[in-house]
Amino acid sequence: MFKRTGSLAGLVVGLSLLAAPAARAQAGGGMAMKAPASRDVTITGTVVDVSCKFGQGLTGADHRMCAQVCADRGIPLAILSTDGKLYLPVTAAMPGDGQNGRLKEFAEQRVTVRGKAFSAGGAEAIQIADIRGS
Repeated sequence: MFKRTGSLAGLVVGLSLLAAPAARAQAGGGMAMKAPASRDVTITGTVVDVSCKFGQGLTGADHRMCAQVCADRGIPLAILSTDGKLYLPVTAAMPGDGQNGRLKEFAEQRVTVRGKAFSAGGAEAIQIADIRGS
């Protein structure tokens, strides 16, 4: 019969052995997720406030100030290209960092953006290299 401390130690060792494959996967071994392939693109479109554009149909010059306020509050800005694709801006520098700061001055305006685009899960994302008003 095991002593209580012995069974606790056995439990800790057993759990650590079970956790090892998950830790290796996160560290880049085994089952780690592979980033989608990228392609260099130049797109032209309009910087839109995603929530107002698709939730309420608000867009255009009259909505510019509202879009900038929404951007300050964390509502994502995106680029609606002239061919109707919506590009969500992402960054490789620090995952989770928003790109609103780079896009805010162009809210509800036409832009040309160059960068790396990714298609995944039915969506388009872009790592913006440079952006300029059109």
